[in-house]
Amino acid sequence: MAALANSAIGNPIVGLAKSSPSSSAFLGVRIHLRGERSGRSASSSPSSALAVSCTMSGNVTAVEAEKNGKPGLGPRPDSFGRFGRFGGKYAPETLMYALFELEEAFRALSKDEDFQKELDGILRDYVGRESPLYFAERLTEHYRRSNGEGPHIYLKREDLNHTGAHKINNAVAQALLAKRLGKKRIIAETGAGQHGVATATVCARFGLECIVYMGAQDMERQALNVFRMRLLGAEVRGVHSGTATLKDATSEAIRDWATNVETTHYILGSVAGPHPYPMLVREFHAVIGKETRKQALEKWGGKPDVLVACVGGGSNAMGLFHEFVDDTDVRLIGVEAAGFGLDSGKHAATLTKGEVGVLHGAMSYLLQDDDGQIIEPHSISAGLDYPGVGPEHSYLKDIGRAEYFSVTDEQALEGFFTVGSIAFKRLSRLEGIIPALETSHALAYLEELCPTLPDGAKVVLNCSGRGDKDVHTAIKHLQL
Repeated sequence: MAALANSAIGNPIVGLAKSSPSSSAFLGVRIHLRGERSGRSASSSPSSALAVSCTMSGNVTAVEAEKNGKPGLGPRPDSFGRFGRFGGKYAPETLMYALFELEEAFRALSKDEDFQKELDGILRDYVGRESPLYFAERLTEHYRRSNGEGPHIYLKREDLNHTGAHKINNAVAQALLAKRLGKKRIIAETGAGQHGVATATVCARFGLECIVYMGAQDMERQALNVFRMRLLGAEVRGVHSGTATLKDATSEAIRDWATNVETTHYILGSVAGPHPYPMLVREFHAVIGKETRKQALEKWGGKPDVLVACVGGGSNAMGLFHEFVDDTDVRLIGVEAAGFGLDSGKHAATLTKGEVGVLHGAMSYLLQDDDGQIIEPHSISAGLDYPGVGPEHSYLKDIGRAEYFSVTDEQALEGFFTVGSIAFKRLSRLEGIIPALETSHALAYLEELCPTLPDGAKVVLNCSGRGDKDVHTAIKHLQL
């Protein structure tokens, strides 16, 4: 089936193409054409720009297997790149071969001992893995109840990685993969700038040309990271269309890739996009969860009871969660950005308030109106300011395996219940760790979570990045 493409839409990956070389990939697909972007209701206007979504039928999915009481969640994703009804490969024909080539290379290199040895060596000696699992003693004491009981809080210190965030895990691995594919030109999108910095860093390390797309609004609030990318030799291209944030930067990066696909590799920074990106990025970040399991066993002889991570596109959360998805006694909690509030219309709580649709090549929950138009997201955190989410998160939400909550801008900076209880400032002053605003959303949720946990419960919170990049933003909101 040929792809349906439309250059008029805001996101360039809105066509429906085969999920695999086999023509049977979309048997039982019902196609719905809608105005401009996929949404909940069809547009009745024949002049409207067309997008496409589909409903799969005729196959038993992992979701159905779970509901039928079968053990485990099944393969994630399945052979068609789907997580239940989510995911897939909604891409123009110009990108189909590149996506197929990328998947084949990934599967081959995952079994290549030389590649794995090279990657492990770089993660150890260049990135600085493994990252510590740190017992936050004073933060734990802060949440101790009046009777002396309370959970034990540990931080997975991804902020200590080279470049200051988890993003370097994926960037290093994809750069090595690009070299094996013979691609010498690298493009990337970035919101908070951490993925852009990580991509610029690995391109400098491996001698690759680097172009980073970044929304003009994000460039202003993340000026430090823009300078870092340029210092590392990257060309930073500002995107002024749409909301001038991460969604629009991603759209421009995909357009570039479609134009220059023969020479260019796109290092997508989250567990989003068309298959195989959600799988590929997850696997390159899975080291976070694998280390956490090993370190927990060493520290207290068991598993964590609760895992907590912020969720925008969802890469840091999926990196932590993936190792424990089949451990049903471990709670998985993702924290989204509620912006000015869930009822304000100014938020980025996709899993809390979104509806199913297609954006940037995959079916997932999206922020969209009744006509399927993408609603502009908002968060004080540039890294969470995205109207979609990775399809595997949507799947884990639907089957009830992971829990998703939301935190407002005010809560991320000022805590849940007390004006003086400041999440961003609290970790800085109690532990000497300045967290990224993305991480601050997860930290703020501890106010609600900790009082509900039994004494001695082990909580691991993914400290996904350091807050140096956010000081300029925090200065405008905090009185010190």
